[in-house]
Amino acid sequence: MNKRTITDADLQGKRVLTRVDFNVPLNQQQEITDDTRIRASLPTIHALLEKGAAVILMSHLGRPKGTVQPSMSLRPVADRLASLLGRAVAFAPDCVGDEVRAMTENMQPGAVLLLENLRFHAEEEANDPAFAQQLAALGDVYVNDAFGSAHRAHASTEGVTHSMTLNLAGLLMEKEIDYLGRAVAAPVHPYTAILGGAKISGKIDVITSLLDKVDVLLIGGGMMYTFIKAQGMEIGTSLLEEDKLELARQIMELAMQRNKQLVVPVDTVVGREFNNDTERHTVRVTDMPSDMMGLDIGPETIALFSRHIRESKTVVWNGPMGVFEMPNFAKGTMAVANALVEATDSGAVTVIGGGDSAAAINQVGLADRVSHVSTGGGASLEFLEGKTLPGVAALTDRME
Repeated sequence: MNKRTITDADLQGKRVLTRVDFNVPLNQQQEITDDTRIRASLPTIHALLEKGAAVILMSHLGRPKGTVQPSMSLRPVADRLASLLGRAVAFAPDCVGDEVRAMTENMQPGAVLLLENLRFHAEEEANDPAFAQQLAALGDVYVNDAFGSAHRAHASTEGVTHSMTLNLAGLLMEKEIDYLGRAVAAPVHPYTAILGGAKISGKIDVITSLLDKVDVLLIGGGMMYTFIKAQGMEIGTSLLEEDKLELARQIMELAMQRNKQLVVPVDTVVGREFNNDTERHTVRVTDMPSDMMGLDIGPETIALFSRHIRESKTVVWNGPMGVFEMPNFAKGTMAVANALVEATDSGAVTVIGGGDSAAAINQVGLADRVSHVSTGGGASLEFLEGKTLPGVAALTDRME
C-alpha cells in the first residue's frame, strides 16, 4: 500500500470530495433492498467528519446511459445514509452545475452532501476532462473509497485527480488494496485459490496469473464442465464453452508443468432442468447422464475442496460452486464459505473476491468471519490478474 490515505492527512476545514460506491439494488418502489455498500462506506465518512471535514459524496447507480432516469436517483440513498450516520445528509439535484457548486461552497465542517447520480451525464464514463474539472471544483481534497469502480478510468475515479493536489485512499480502499495486494505480492503458503462461476472466458487471465502464485487451484461452478469435457468425459446438457476446450487442456497442462495442483470436481449434482425442483441425483463426473445437467459440486468434491482450504494459509475465492440462487444447488457454495471460516479461525488470510461469492457469504451471514470480503467483483479480478487499476494508480503516492 504505497498510496496516501485519509489517516495521514490534515483535513480540518477542508471540503473533501469523496467517491463512494452506492450502486445499491432498488425495488420498484425505490426502496433499497441491500445497503451493504452504504454501510461499507461509513468508517471513511465517520473518519472524515472526525477530522473536521465537510464531506461531499459522489457515486453512480445503475446504468442510466447518460440520461436522467428518476428510477435511478440516489435520493433514497441520502435518506438511508442519514439514518445510518445519525445526522442530516443534504441531497444535490445534480452532480455538477452552478446550484451544486453553490451548495458545496457554503458547506461547514461536519456537513454531509450527496450528489445526484454521476452517470446521468455521459461525460462520466467517457472520462471527459471538462466534466472531471467541474467535479474537482466542488472540493479541496479528493478521496476514493470506491474500489468496485477503481478498474474503470471514469471522470470521478481518474479524471478528477488531475485537477486536485491531494488524492487519498479511503479506509475501505486501503483495506482492499492491503488484502488483495498481499494475496498478489506476498501470500503465505500453502496458498489456495478457488474459482467458480459460469465461464472460463471471464477468468482466463486470472487463472494464468494465479498459476504462478498458488499451490492449489480449485475449479467449480459452470466452468468446471468445460474442464471435464476437455478430459474426454460426458457432461450431458451442462454448460459448455466449446471454443474453450483446447484452452482448458492447455491450462491443465500448464498446471502440471508448473507442479501446481489444479483440482477439478470428482462428483457433481445433476438435474434434468434448470430449476430448483427438478429431479436431481449425485453422480461421479465419469458417469454423467447424457440427458441431465450439472448444477453443483457433489459431496466428495466438497470434502476434497474443504480439506485443501483448511490446510491453507492464504485463500482467495471468486465465483460460486453451483447455482447457489437455487437452495437445492447451493450446498457446494455454502460448504466452501464454511471451510473459509474454519481456515480463518485457524489463522489463514481469507479473501472473497466480490461479486457472487460476496453475495453468497453475505447470504449465509458469514461475511464477518473471513479476513476480507471485497466490494469489487471486476476490480478484484483485475487486481488478482496483476493489472493496474486506473482509480488506484491515480492516487497520490506516499513519500518513502
